[in-house]
Amino acid sequence: MMSSSFNIFRVGISFVIMCIFYKSAVDSLSELSPQKYFSTLQPGKASLAYFCQADSPRTSIFLEELNEAVTPLQDYGISVAKVNCVKEETSRYCGKEKDLMKAYLFSALLFNEVKYITTLEDLQNIENALKGKANIAFAYVRAIGTPEHRAVMEAAFVYGTTYQFVLTTETALLESIGNEDIENAHLYFFHCKQVLDLTLQCRRTLMEQPLTTLNIHQFIKTMEAPLLTEVTEDPQQVSTIHLQLGLPLVFIVSQQATYEADRRTAEWVAWRLLGKAGVLLLLRDSLEVDIPQHANVVFRRAEEGVPAEFLVLDDIDSLISHVESNVHVEEIQEDEDEDTKSPNMDVQDDEVAETVYRDRKRPLPLELTVELTEETFNTTVVASDSIVLFYAGWQAVSMAFLQSYIDLAIKLKGTSTMLLTRVNCADWSDLCTKQNVTEFPVVKMYKEGKNPVSYAGMLGTEDLLKFIQLSRISCPVNITSVQEAEEYLSGELYKDLISYSSVSVLGLFSPNMTTAKEDFTEAGNYLKGYVITGIYSEEDVLILSDKYAATLPALLLSRHKEGKIESIPLANSHAQDIIQIITNALLETFPEITVENLPIYLRLQKPLLILFSDGSINPQYKKAILMLVKEKHLDSLTPCWLNLKNTPVGRGILQSYFDTMPPLPLLVVVNLHSGGQVFAFPSDQPITEQNLLLWLKKLEAGLENHITILPAQEWKPPLPAYDFLSMMDAAASQHPTRKDPECTKETDVQENDKKQHEDKSAIIKEPIETLRIKHWNRSNWFKEGEKSFRHDNKEL
Repeated sequence: MMSSSFNIFRVGISFVIMCIFYKSAVDSLSELSPQKYFSTLQPGKASLAYFCQADSPRTSIFLEELNEAVTPLQDYGISVAKVNCVKEETSRYCGKEKDLMKAYLFSALLFNEVKYITTLEDLQNIENALKGKANIAFAYVRAIGTPEHRAVMEAAFVYGTTYQFVLTTETALLESIGNEDIENAHLYFFHCKQVLDLTLQCRRTLMEQPLTTLNIHQFIKTMEAPLLTEVTEDPQQVSTIHLQLGLPLVFIVSQQATYEADRRTAEWVAWRLLGKAGVLLLLRDSLEVDIPQHANVVFRRAEEGVPAEFLVLDDIDSLISHVESNVHVEEIQEDEDEDTKSPNMDVQDDEVAETVYRDRKRPLPLELTVELTEETFNTTVVASDSIVLFYAGWQAVSMAFLQSYIDLAIKLKGTSTMLLTRVNCADWSDLCTKQNVTEFPVVKMYKEGKNPVSYAGMLGTEDLLKFIQLSRISCPVNITSVQEAEEYLSGELYKDLISYSSVSVLGLFSPNMTTAKEDFTEAGNYLKGYVITGIYSEEDVLILSDKYAATLPALLLSRHKEGKIESIPLANSHAQDIIQIITNALLETFPEITVENLPIYLRLQKPLLILFSDGSINPQYKKAILMLVKEKHLDSLTPCWLNLKNTPVGRGILQSYFDTMPPLPLLVVVNLHSGGQVFAFPSDQPITEQNLLLWLKKLEAGLENHITILPAQEWKPPLPAYDFLSMMDAAASQHPTRKDPECTKETDVQENDKKQHEDKSAIIKEPIETLRIKHWNRSNWFKEGEKSFRHDNKEL
């Protein structure tokens, strides 16, 4: 996924997508040869290149979508080109079959341009221009967009103002400077700044570790360190950048009589060990600590607590060999433990890409799902109730969700009558087109003779599992007796589904309330898969009405966790009103706020009363707040709590409110709706019902001072034409509400057509207005009905 926000600094973005060309698609793209394409690349400019070979239909849908994306990408300054590969081409992007069908995404912010070169003459010109002025970091990578290329560009972002970064993908250029290992990426450091004689060549140091961001950082830091340092203290007490980077130290022991020769030797050793160890000249005559008279070298490892070694070495080669052999052992041990101990250095800035990379070695039991083809699709979905995942093998989101889908299959193994299947639209594009699949991934549920219904929830195992289980109940369940209604409200009727929906909804209607029943049935259809709904409309409905003090038409909300039933009148309530009532009823009274559920509670448009806690909250605090909720004192607030152990971002939130991290627990009121004021409950007072109520009354009277005011930062795209929320809002308004026939009680999946599902998604998802923040009049924030809006959102 590519972020839609672009920084004001220069942005270098290079996308390379290997594919097989489908000859009937993407005719509007400009066509270039590989040589022509690379010759047109400009540093700092964005480019999307699609490398193709002929005569395969496998990626037709992708090509069609790429064609549609050309204009929007150009609006963002990203040029798009189709690069045709032919047999005589030597570009690595036109390589073997295993190199195809891969997508690479790179983005970096550069203060200085990275110069891309193709010839030895280009490198010599840059080297001559920088002699006596600046040093050069010269990198060879096999292809643009590879992890090594990404690491080099990220290093250029950090060090680009200090060093000139030069990049090539030409193997001939690498061989010309004496390196024949073209299978791996390489980085050289050219020491040009100290070269004052323009006829001399810059000294070069090869980085011998793999090109990862961390290794490049360590390498450049060692290049920045002094080549040789003189010391007169205990070698065990010396601290240098090399030790901090995990590199050993080599002390050349010197004395006054041989100082000049020892210094020349130390400088030569320092050049040989540059990037591998720190080299110091230890003056024995000025040293208070005794060193064995026979020792001429002191070797100190980077590990803490390891005593220094006193060595007697006859020549420089022996010294170099000793250091390199010890460093080599450490590197082998690190590589062997990489999978279990070392952090992943190829973490992407894109969470989906990171997930796919992290799980790339995880074997998926694909046999738990049935792979469908164009030949088997119709016969399979007709023969059984099926869940179908439509995905694309070349898309990161699809591959990440495929893992969640397999996890779902594992959970449902042997317990579900639904057949879990999958279609790779990269292989069966025509089939996906016929099934109205225009984006990936998509999950649809099929039942014989019915139109499929699409899943519109979060792309995760638990949410999809909940949707599938609750979809066993189709539309509002038709309850036929008072006894059955009581079983329904108590959770006994569908007790196996209570874990997926803690609230059961029962609509009560007189037999003649036709319109009201139709509205409730429509709302039940929209909410299918998200909450259990039932309808009771028998002659004896007044028995339930009187028992629960409900004025018909009404809703009965049974909260199973709390063991209580609440009645809500439905007079003059239409389908959308009912959906909103039920959706609000699903919210917890005093929820734990997380990154995932915060938007749900923000839509209530109320100031947040947040209890920050470093772990579970004190039951007494919870009891005090719930009592205030019960007594209607917090109706104009959204009371919640945040566990910093579960949601560490809460620490950053608190630090934005206070100069230093305050002691916890801490209770604050955050006004996101107008003004952005943040108020803190006095830390010297216990959080009790009485103290909290007095503090809230002071806030209402304007007698409390805020601790900070949040900036009026707007959350919107940089280009007005791509205000996606407004576009979604406009699209949702184009779908008229439609009526559906009343449904009967059954355990089968009742399907809806695609258009109805789109309407359902638009209503279930929060409208654009609720994503923006309303005004909050501090002196009237206990009063209901303060509905004025403003369009500048604030950070929590």
